Amino acid sequence: VPYSAGINAEYGTRATKFNCTMSSLDWKFSQVFGDRTQTQDVAEEDVVSAVEFDETGDFIAAGDKGGRIVVFERDHTKSAKKSRKEVLPEYKFYAEFQSHEPEFDYLKSLEIEEKINKIRWCKRQNAARFLLTTNDKTVKLWKVFEKNLKSVSVDSSASNGELVVPKLTTKQTVVAAAPRRVFANAHAYHINSIALNADGETFISSDDLRINLWHLGISDQSFNIVDIKPANMEELTEVITSAEFSPGAPFFLINAFACDRARPLLAPNNCFFVTNGCTLPMRKTFQSSSNLFMYSSSKGTIKLCDMRAAALCDSEAKTFEEAEDPAQKSFFSEIISSISDVKFGGDGRYIIARDYLTLKLWDVNMASKPVRTIRIHDYLRSKLCDLYENDCIFDKFECAMSGDGNHFITGSYHNYFYLYDRAAKGSLCLEASKHLPKTKRANLPKAGSKKKGKSKEDVNPDAIDFDKKVLHASWHPRENLIAIAASNNLFLYSAPAAAAAPAVSSLEPLVGGEDKN
Repeated sequence: VPYSAGINAEYGTRATKFNCTMSSLDWKFSQVFGDRTQTQDVAEEDVVSAVEFDETGDFIAAGDKGGRIVVFERDHTKSAKKSRKEVLPEYKFYAEFQSHEPEFDYLKSLEIEEKINKIRWCKRQNAARFLLTTNDKTVKLWKVFEKNLKSVSVDSSASNGELVVPKLTTKQTVVAAAPRRVFANAHAYHINSIALNADGETFISSDDLRINLWHLGISDQSFNIVDIKPANMEELTEVITSAEFSPGAPFFLINAFACDRARPLLAPNNCFFVTNGCTLPMRKTFQSSSNLFMYSSSKGTIKLCDMRAAALCDSEAKTFEEAEDPAQKSFFSEIISSISDVKFGGDGRYIIARDYLTLKLWDVNMASKPVRTIRIHDYLRSKLCDLYENDCIFDKFECAMSGDGNHFITGSYHNYFYLYDRAAKGSLCLEASKHLPKTKRANLPKAGSKKKGKSKEDVNPDAIDFDKKVLHASWHPRENLIAIAASNNLFLYSAPAAAAAPAVSSLEPLVGGEDKN
């Protein structure tokens, strides 16, 4: 199994800061899984195409272009043996299974790749774990569980004539994976996103022109909630690029026994609820279902929809769009403005959206312009023609936000990825390196030119290796721990809690403006 052996943190390094500080998080390399081979020697089917933490953070699932899913489990036993200063999270191989196989659509004469596009963990209900995986056409619900292999044993020491009863004993415990549901034949175009609702029972799947709503227990029926396909395909001006459910809001179950006439009610996040003149204390919190979802388009817009408004969400509740600067308009403007990924923050108030050159932070209460625009690799504007010819301009970079919504991450070329602080203009640049020297600086190649009007600190785009790229990333839901996919490797970086700065309240005002790297 190529992912079964990880390299421990003792071979890793401490990441150094780039440009300016990102709060006071001290990010350190923790672990890497995968074969340390040259990028050009990596088989196409071994390239990681999706990565996702589960809701507890104890499991990581990684999918590749060969249709395989590899699951890693956190090893708490090793962490318990180390001193507090040395504690870095460690994961170990847990399971591997083939999720999708290559198929052929004979009606359309179209090959369907086995590549895993997205992975989403379902809420855990019992000892087993469930996750949704999808390729271009089919979504599958997988059950990953531990089962005991038993064997029949007979006591050979019994005397002659004595009745011997065979015994069933557990030989070993293995991890197995079984498909529970197959959600097929609902998408005419390539699936780009799947998102699980906060109720844990429904999910959406989106392709280029439609978004469907599914129930996890029903695989032969779905409801179309968004359809942007025009009557005449020649009038098509945009496609859907990503979709995501709002995380939903916590609600409280009321103790109704304090008042004879009161009934159990749902109340917002307050300390008490008053009904019929009686003050009722809160008893239990739980996560409600979410009726809000958003989807992004190739035009650079984000549309927020409410399923309570209509069965078919043709008219969005809000549209987040920034007017294009006429001075920056070019032949490639429409391509680079296409949003490749969108994510909600933990409380659902903030949205991050990644296009080719920038990462934008939006407040759901302000649709006129983003709160913050971060220029990821603006130095590539001069290379857009070359990037168009080698198809790199169509790369889809993902983004991820921390559980508290205060930090976010996205990738770039040369195996660099950036971490940002929501409340400050700080950034941190790290390199996902296979060779792991003792000290690894994330130094971008510089131009070194001393001509007037150009600083020697300007990045030299000709020195960037476009074959090395970080497209996929995921953030631990409760800790400062990130999983980075680069080629056929999965990297883990951690900022121990002892080194972290006090958490910034998610309700603090944001710092606006633009950042340039």
